Amino acid sequence: MTQPFTRSSALLVLALALAGCTSVGSQKTAPPAVAYSVSPAAERAEAARVQTLRAVPDWRFQGRVAVSNGRQGGSGRIDWDQQGPMYQVQLSAPVTRQSWVLQGDGAGGGRLDGLGDGPRDGADARQLLLEATGWDVPVAQLPDWVRGLVLAGVDENGLQRDADGRPRHLQQDGWDVQYMEWYPAQDGRPALPRRMEASRGAARVRVVIDQWDLPQA
Repeated sequence: MTQPFTRSSALLVLALALAGCTSVGSQKTAPPAVAYSVSPAAERAEAARVQTLRAVPDWRFQGRVAVSNGRQGGSGRIDWDQQGPMYQVQLSAPVTRQSWVLQGDGAGGGRLDGLGDGPRDGADARQLLLEATGWDVPVAQLPDWVRGLVLAGVDENGLQRDADGRPRHLQQDGWDVQYMEWYPAQDGRPALPRRMEASRGAARVRVVIDQWDLPQA
């Protein structure tokens, strides 16, 4: 008789799948805390960057992700496709050719494929992923955070900005978010993060973005 596919076995499958992937580069750390004085010109430039990104509902990026729950961790390739409030995230391990796909809707629900026991659906995409794999990932907040945007309508604590007015560190929804590296604005595209990290307790998610696909507003 086939054994049930439990949370622990799902976690093991994902951990093994990701173990063979290229590391995201854990030696990179956040820049030291420096109190920058943001000029009025930088404030205006940052306001324009935020406005531009908010006006582009459809975008995509490809990169690498590392996740950890304090006991186990792994890294792999990530492909994030955002279409308005809807998103599809694919995490893959090129060496093992294993992958899973998380689809989310604007209401917070999600569908998870690829863990061996068929698709799973839930009203909370983050909770769905946590129960299935053991990874705590702020999937609802990442569409903003990964673009270097502060969540609208949510209090932020410890917000620090760099000399260009962009976020360097903030705390929202119980998560600590840090930005290590940015792509500069070019060819009509605003500045966008290259390396960022979100952590809460033992949970840690680090993203390195290799390529942005952002239509011009």
